[in-house]
Amino acid sequence: MTQNNTPPSFEDRIRAEVLDSFDEELEQEIDDLRLAAIMNEEASHPDAQSADRALYFRELFRLQRELVRLQNWIAHSKEKVVVLFEGRDAAGKGGVIKRITQRLNPRICRVVALPAPSERERTQWYFQRYVSHLPAAGELVLFDRSWYNRAGVERVMGFCREDDVEEFFRSVPEFERMLVRSGIKVIKYWFSITDEEQHLRFQMRIHDPLKQWKLSPMDLESRRRWEAYTKAKESMLERTHIPEAPWWVVEAVDKKRARLNCIAHLLSQFQYEDIPQAEVVLPARVHNPDYFRAPVPTNMYVPKVY
Repeated sequence: MTQNNTPPSFEDRIRAEVLDSFDEELEQEIDDLRLAAIMNEEASHPDAQSADRALYFRELFRLQRELVRLQNWIAHSKEKVVVLFEGRDAAGKGGVIKRITQRLNPRICRVVALPAPSERERTQWYFQRYVSHLPAAGELVLFDRSWYNRAGVERVMGFCREDDVEEFFRSVPEFERMLVRSGIKVIKYWFSITDEEQHLRFQMRIHDPLKQWKLSPMDLESRRRWEAYTKAKESMLERTHIPEAPWWVVEAVDKKRARLNCIAHLLSQFQYEDIPQAEVVLPARVHNPDYFRAPVPTNMYVPKVY
């Protein structure tokens, strides 16, 4: 993607946000033939933004093909993998997770996004409600926020005591070392954005009816407590960055670059290889002379509005 030392104007950033929303829908529908057509069309335009979009699509689909190879290897070799995605609200965690899972088998790769703990869960061992979601052999589990809620939102919003936070910092390195010793690979990502960028993304969500649901009262309060979140994040990274499960920081001001960089890094954490697949042969359809397909009542059909 092109490098430009000139900071984008506010109008350019708004346009990029709108284009990103459009591209998100395009990614869902696109196939290789249409991708090639889009690449040729984009290449015919001289502006840098078109070139960047063309490169983004090309690299995204290349990386997603590699993710399918990784998925097959994880299932075949019975690996157990946990990936944690942490960061400020609107940092882009969900966007990366969506691109990772977009073309994978949900029986192998699944996402865990837990709600606030129930009254009963608050009385349990802190890690207990996360343990049941850990992977079995041949599974890849992506946590959209994780047990690090205690070091972030719970601490900043006053949902726990400082004693609870200290106990968390004492326990979490041992907890993660225990996971690693048991054969679970733990990968941790922190998505980093600037104060200005979060403000812009919140404004975009406020004015986009399709994205307003992403803004909770907690998200809005997080804007006011930006500095408190910064201190909590710095403490968390300092005290939980361990050799067995280190933190990796993703620069996420540029959404598209962040997605590509994160997926490329995730792939680099494995020495995966192609797994031989049995040839798929479509069997001949059996025709029975006495088969009769009963008609479906017309009132059962969905109305043809389109």
